[in-house]
Amino acid sequence: MAGHSKWANIQHRKGRQDEKRGKIWTRVIREIMVAARTGGGDLAANPRLRLAVDKAKAANMPADTIKRNIDKATGNLEGVQYEEIRYEGYGIGGAAIIVDTMTDNRVRTVAEVRHMFAKYGGNMGTEGSVAFQFKHCGQILFAPGTDEDKVMEVALEAGADDVVTDDDGAIEVLTAPAEFEAVKNALEAAGLKPELAEVTMRAENMIDLAGEDGVRMQKLLDMLEDLDDVQEVYHNAAIAEAY
Repeated sequence: MAGHSKWANIQHRKGRQDEKRGKIWTRVIREIMVAARTGGGDLAANPRLRLAVDKAKAANMPADTIKRNIDKATGNLEGVQYEEIRYEGYGIGGAAIIVDTMTDNRVRTVAEVRHMFAKYGGNMGTEGSVAFQFKHCGQILFAPGTDEDKVMEVALEAGADDVVTDDDGAIEVLTAPAEFEAVKNALEAAGLKPELAEVTMRAENMIDLAGEDGVRMQKLLDMLEDLDDVQEVYHNAAIAEAY
């Protein structure tokens, strides 16, 4: 299948995350704690916790820090209790935005998210107002030039739902969330190293934004991502300035 070009936008997002490396530990720790609290501290029995620990290791978090936060979440150590809250809204040009947060103070968090939407040209919506435009799935992305036939053969054999070649030559492997780990492991075992691999909210249709609209949209996204309680920001804007 052919798909919309999104390689440059994803590269831009990765660059932004690298710039904010200091915040990554905070976000990963929250994810570990929520995953452990909801699914238990046993990595073998908790796929969400395994993914969170993988993120922690990728961010060079020490093993004792990982263990300490799992222990906090499962009651072995005293710690802060976080809850997950999702906010939805619209950005520039009607682009859809989902903001996933983890917070110990929902009053503070909703006020901060609403403020950023209003200040930077967006509009916070109600629950369900834009989520239907996204699909919860595993996404494994390979750079342009990767052997498409090999990716497709390995991915589909391992249980992937689809393999999409974007307009810029990037290859996306899409999976059900439950199949993500198995497909990712099979691809890596075949010597295929992805640029990005995550369980995400993938936009079904992209909206092109260029010029001043693109600049304004990127500013809104950046300000939302910079909020301490925000874990992930998903959107369906293809921003020309990110290219």
